[in-house]
Amino acid sequence: MPFRKIEQEKLSQAVVRQIEALILNGILRPGERLPAERELSERLGVSRPSLREAIAELQRAGLLITRAGAGIYVAEVLGSAFSPALVRLFSTHDRAVFDYLDFRSDLEGLAAERAARLGTDTDLQVIDAVFARMEAAHNKRDPAHEAELDAAFHMAIIEASHNVVMLHMMRSMFELLREGVFYNRQIIFRQRRTRDTLLDQHRSIRDALLARDPMAARAAVERHLGFVRTALAEEGRSDANEDVARQRIAREAERG
Repeated sequence: MPFRKIEQEKLSQAVVRQIEALILNGILRPGERLPAERELSERLGVSRPSLREAIAELQRAGLLITRAGAGIYVAEVLGSAFSPALVRLFSTHDRAVFDYLDFRSDLEGLAAERAARLGTDTDLQVIDAVFARMEAAHNKRDPAHEAELDAAFHMAIIEASHNVVMLHMMRSMFELLREGVFYNRQIIFRQRRTRDTLLDQHRSIRDALLARDPMAARAAVERHLGFVRTALAEEGRSDANEDVARQRIAREAERG
């Protein structure tokens, strides 16, 4: 008969499973420092030897790393979905920018639809709180801060979709965006009119989510990212036109 004796799980394995779940669900993030050994063992209710055994296993698995004199950290696994060679290709070809935005529109539209259906009340409170911070930052005219809040808003929606594969894929994508691999987010926050439009679009997304309207939430995300795509294309055309104009004026100066 296919039965085996039930064996009590080692405490260290219970610790491993809990930390793995926190990383998988995006609660513990890459680069985040774990509490000191004494504090962590007290929080988990296990002995320090059991904790050390669990930490060692997680380090062997590549999920945690030790930094000399600094403590234990979640490994920097974001971005590992893309090889350095591919990242370089992304950063040097304009097509990647627009393919990236199309990808985001498809995936984030789905995430918004899922968030409207599956997000908890707490998830929606987080999204609403991030949007409130966006409104507060709007009048301060700090493009870098607005861009960071924009990313936080979109990530809050992805987290509210409760799909861990989507979560880690999009965190990896946003890390490349933060590093300027695809485009400089601050570009689209330079003009007041554009900034006002972007804020209104995020408000529409927020409102659809709070109303728990999946189709409206998806449509609002798609409209927003379509606008970003158009704005970046126009910015590129403007830069190209300016380059031609400078060549013309230089040529006129040569003609004297």
